[in-house]
Amino acid sequence: MKRILLATSLILATFATSAHAETTLIVGDQKGNSRAVMEASGVLKDVPYKIEWKEFPAAAPLLEALGAGAIETGLVGDAPFTFAAAANVPVKAIGAIRQTQEGLAILVPKDSALKSFADLKGKKIATGRGSIGHQLILAALEKNGWTANDVQIVFLAPSDAKVAYTRGSVDAWSTWEPYVSQEEVLFGSTRILTAEGLSAGLSLQVATPDAINTKRPELEDYLKRLTAARIWALSNQQSYADTWGKLMRIPTEVPLHWLQRAKIKIAPIDDSVVADEQKTIDLYERNGLIKQKLDANAIMDRSFNDAIGKAAGL
Repeated sequence: MKRILLATSLILATFATSAHAETTLIVGDQKGNSRAVMEASGVLKDVPYKIEWKEFPAAAPLLEALGAGAIETGLVGDAPFTFAAAANVPVKAIGAIRQTQEGLAILVPKDSALKSFADLKGKKIATGRGSIGHQLILAALEKNGWTANDVQIVFLAPSDAKVAYTRGSVDAWSTWEPYVSQEEVLFGSTRILTAEGLSAGLSLQVATPDAINTKRPELEDYLKRLTAARIWALSNQQSYADTWGKLMRIPTEVPLHWLQRAKIKIAPIDDSVVADEQKTIDLYERNGLIKQKLDANAIMDRSFNDAIGKAAGL
């Protein structure tokens, strides 16, 4: 553990001087995700520029804010990223997050009679339009040889989906972490399908072209710190969960449940990431959700790979 912390300190010290103290990097976050792990790991103690955090309940409003210039970078799922790129939102992926796909799931309430995806034929499933939850439904439909007409997809923001799900207005909820663990741990919900084997479920650190051009030192430094924090978190799940729980005012059991199975790590934009993003693009195109033919290479920026690689020891 001491060696990990020493290596992290050396990495951050090496690159801290390249960022400008007088600048501010405006960062969008979802449910305290990146901020919590960076605060818990201590990598934010000597940042030579200001980080202004903006909190969002899901990727769609985060991407809207990015497109409007209200934030400069943020973490989103590959599905909403694809949706935004197809809508000509000025955004590029500069880094990726790999994790297990057990936390991207279709949930049913405790004591529900529904036990498998097959039981969902004709039923109502809540999710966000263009979200990774939507992506999971489409992938499951294809695998089972069904069409979109075989289920009733109800498009709702996470807060509204939670209400509809709790009240029984929908039969299931296709969602992501930490909502999945929150429902499992606090309310006894059951996952009847996960994205394992169905979706790569990438998360992507994205940025505006303007930020890439004018704040590259800050973005590189931020990515290095985030990478170091994620490495630290793999061996310090309890500390991370404690910080996340306090930040979000949610019992620690929820993030700990999530983190223990997620095994989250930062990855560079390599050929495998580009290929997985292209699969998401093609899935959305086949289902008519995007009309514009997209090339994953055109919306992903590999120029930050060295920064991530150095921080990860690659």
